[in-house]
Amino acid sequence: MTIAVAGIVMSLILLLKNEPIRGKKVSLRNFVVLFLVYGTIIIAFGCLYMALEISGFSVLTEDKRKVGGSVFHLIEDTLYFSAVTMLSVGYGDITPLGIGRPIAMVQALIGYVLPAAFVVTTVIYHERRTD
Repeated sequence: MTIAVAGIVMSLILLLKNEPIRGKKVSLRNFVVLFLVYGTIIIAFGCLYMALEISGFSVLTEDKRKVGGSVFHLIEDTLYFSAVTMLSVGYGDITPLGIGRPIAMVQALIGYVLPAAFVVTTVIYHERRTD
C-alpha cells in the first residue's frame, strides 16, 4: 500500500513539474505525462484494492458477490474498477464496500481534478513565459 501511495504522489509531482516544450502552448509531452499519470494512479489504486481484498477486507462486490476467484480475475476486477472510478464512468457492475467507499471517493476526486491541474499548469507556464 505504501508503494501505491508513493506512486500516486510521484505521478502528481511529475505532472506539476512538467513544462511544455519551448515555443508551444500545449505539447504532446504534456499529454503523454498526463496519460502516464492516469495509468500510474489507476494501477496504484488497483493494487491498493487488491491488497485489501487479499488481506481479508471486502472492499469490492460484483453482483452482490465478493470479487475475485482466481488471482487473474481479482487483478482484472480491481484494475477495471480502478479505471472506471478514475475516469468517472461508474458502470455500477462492481461497487465498493466499507473502507473501499472512501478510497473510491478519493480516487474519483483525483480523476476529476487531474485535467484541471493539467490545464492550470500549462496556463501558468505559458503566462510565465510571456511575462
